[in-house]
Amino acid sequence: MSLPLRSPGGGRLSARAVDALVAGVVLVVVAVWTLVSARYASEPAARTVLGWALILVGCGALCFRRRQPVTVAVVTLLACVVYYPLSAQDGPLMIAFALALYTTAAEGRFAAALALAAVTLLAVGIGEIRQQPGHRQIDDTSLVMLAGWLISLVAVGRAQRTRMAYLHEVEQRALAAEREQEARARQSATEERLRIAREVHDVLGHSISLINVQSGAALHRLGKGPAPEAGLATATEALEAVKATSKDALRELRATLGVLRGADEPTPTAPSSSGLALLADLAARARSTGLDVRTEVTGRPVPLPPPVDLAAYRIVQESLTNVTRHAGASTVRVGLDWGADALRLRIADDGAGAPEGRPLGSGIRGMAERARAFGGELTARNGDGGGFLVDARLPLPPPTGPTGPTAPTGSTAPASPTGPTAPTGPTTPTTPTTPEGNPR
Repeated sequence: MSLPLRSPGGGRLSARAVDALVAGVVLVVVAVWTLVSARYASEPAARTVLGWALILVGCGALCFRRRQPVTVAVVTLLACVVYYPLSAQDGPLMIAFALALYTTAAEGRFAAALALAAVTLLAVGIGEIRQQPGHRQIDDTSLVMLAGWLISLVAVGRAQRTRMAYLHEVEQRALAAEREQEARARQSATEERLRIAREVHDVLGHSISLINVQSGAALHRLGKGPAPEAGLATATEALEAVKATSKDALRELRATLGVLRGADEPTPTAPSSSGLALLADLAARARSTGLDVRTEVTGRPVPLPPPVDLAAYRIVQESLTNVTRHAGASTVRVGLDWGADALRLRIADDGAGAPEGRPLGSGIRGMAERARAFGGELTARNGDGGGFLVDARLPLPPPTGPTGPTAPTGSTAPASPTGPTAPTGPTTPTTPTTPEGNPR
């Protein structure tokens, strides 16, 4: 197990510095042991000098033990082979070879480590067998212990190699998980920006369009020079409509952008109370521009999850905005068909329709994205009898219990007190053919 050695400045030591430090420690241990042994054994000066040279070579080679593990192991083994028969002091130079053998296995050179251990054991065994009786320095028990010692060094080095490979794999997985988390965070931030942009487009586009139409209609009537009382009533009516529309726009914009004020604030999932619950107010604001807005509800309404409820509301809102700005229509019909597994929204007007050959506008693309986000679909095309038709289908959640009060099947709910509500019968499903020429 490698120790997390650190420099005096607090940083981690480099691999070369660690190897040099280990080589120095081994040299000190071998030198001190040899000096102590020299007090009890004498030898010629030439042998002593040669012995110390071998100690320096064997211990100094450890500075390169991780860059050239096999070479260092061979050098330390040869130094031991020459040192022990030559020197009478028998210093522990074998420590250098043991460390080199361990490093060879730890660096992944397992076959070379086994070969060196086997060669060492055979050389020692053959050398002892060839000794005369009574002159052996290592008995059979010591040979067995040497074999176990060498095998243990190789096994521990192999285990260290496996451990380091496992730790490296864990580190790589952690880095990959961190990168994936960062990518998901960036994707979530992008999706949130797109959501906010779509909400702002829907809120401001609808409200400003209504304000523009209301103001234009009032100016048109005032331009005809009516009586002062009639002109004052017209201006008052227009200003009240503008005030109500701008107030609603500010409320919805505040709810949409509220998530940007703090990270702990929940993301808004509905305009103010719930989406389709505000349909009557939405139709009333559109009616103030001169449109004859008629709504029809068929089927049995069920509670919707807030995100789906908001998506349905925004689709109707954007459709009415497009009618107000582009269609030149006088009547628009909003149909809500509550089926067994889906809510179908149909917004049809009697205007001029969309010019052919123009790309889709951001409003229709935003409505289609809302529908697809919940597994639904949306088509926008010119109607068969003229005008423009937006047809959206939003899947309903599975029933989980009583749904509370519901409207009777087939009931109609006129949103305008003026004019009869035009019935709409069953619609024939059409192939999704969103024209590439809708500028809405």
